[in-house]
Amino acid sequence: MNQSTIPVIETGTGNCHIYVDETADLQMAADIVINAKTQRVGVCNACESLLVNRRVKDEFLPVLAERLKEKHVEVRADKDAGELMPGAVPATEEDWGTEYLDYILSVKVVDSVEEAIAHINRYNTKHSEAIITNDYVHAQKFLDEVDAAAVYVNASTRFTDGNEFGFGAEIGISTQKLHARGPMGLLALTTTKYIIYGNGQVRP
Repeated sequence: MNQSTIPVIETGTGNCHIYVDETADLQMAADIVINAKTQRVGVCNACESLLVNRRVKDEFLPVLAERLKEKHVEVRADKDAGELMPGAVPATEEDWGTEYLDYILSVKVVDSVEEAIAHINRYNTKHSEAIITNDYVHAQKFLDEVDAAAVYVNASTRFTDGNEFGFGAEIGISTQKLHARGPMGLLALTTTKYIIYGNGQVRP
């Protein structure tokens, strides 16, 4: 990328987030987080960071902590989340921007969907981001304002994959905007040539 003299498609890193909104179905949220974090940890579409709305933290985080413990996931949490997740390690500034590719999850409590979006847009790698919510307005705001190749409502980030998107064998996942963005199949790496047969046509 640094040395090329022509545009290059970057299939970049995946510091992917899930935000659990105040209206989320918490059972569904826990299922999605466990899938996104532990189904395969060493892939670019695995969840690396979790944001939880303050209004549901007391109900959600202790239950999630137990399920993460069963999967041997280390939690690195801010102060508010750490108080509800026994055994959590205090998170550092570096944790918010780290793609672990391991059984490690950073967890932060936020006050609003606006704060979640701001955090994601600051630390993400523009790969895959998800909101768990039953609030249509919050879902649309998240979809509109989060800058990422794939943005989900009530689904695991693990679906960001060329084959899952119906493109055949995956070539990569572009985290930029020129020209392909998101999962890429062969079509994204090909160009077009027009071949025209005529018998004397001219344009009037």
